[in-house]
Amino acid sequence: MQYPLRIRSAIPEDFEEWLKLWDGYNAFYGRSGDTALPEEVTRMTWARFFDAYEPVCALVAERSGKLLGLAHYLFHRSTTMLDPNCY
Repeated sequence: MQYPLRIRSAIPEDFEEWLKLWDGYNAFYGRSGDTALPEEVTRMTWARFFDAYEPVCALVAERSGKLLGLAHYLFHRSTTMLDPNCY
């Protein structure tokens, strides 16, 4: 029996598994090896997810206690509408 996929907000304890997914995401876009993001960018990105003053959020997909995917999003103001947009 396969356990259901669960989508939830990232939590601080997810860092190590999130980092593997984040590194894979960046490698897909050519940001690995000599072109990898500096570690301080990765650390700040992670910290922003847990800062109430930052509009950046993270979701993870989890099955059987293992992270299988990630999604990052943010809300920002727009010049064409009153409500924030989700990107």
